[in-house]
Amino acid sequence: VQLVESGGGLVQPGGSLRLSCVASGNIFSINTMGWYRQEPGKQRELVATITSAGSINYAEFVKGRFTISRNNAQNTASLQMNNLKPEDTAVYYCVLVNPMYYWGKGTQVTVSS
Repeated sequence: VQLVESGGGLVQPGGSLRLSCVASGNIFSINTMGWYRQEPGKQRELVATITSAGSINYAEFVKGRFTISRNNAQNTASLQMNNLKPEDTAVYYCVLVNPMYYWGKGTQVTVSS
């Protein structure tokens, strides 16, 4: 399984970004896709996940600001991030669980004025 993220970048506080992840390879139809993030020197933390049935889980710190979605037919997942804050700065990783964990290489999100 290979995961490729796109959509990171530099944005001002209060701005928006949309991350996308494309999965390929031996993907089972029943799986969970999602996003984690990691700041330098800190542990990787869950941001949001969505199952193939559409069940969604958000970390408390993104509720009301981030929206996760997926397209099962295209094996893609997206993360719409609004009202970004400097503390959202991190490398964001796409994950697919089926039930093994597969990770993308990550995309940098920097929120700064």
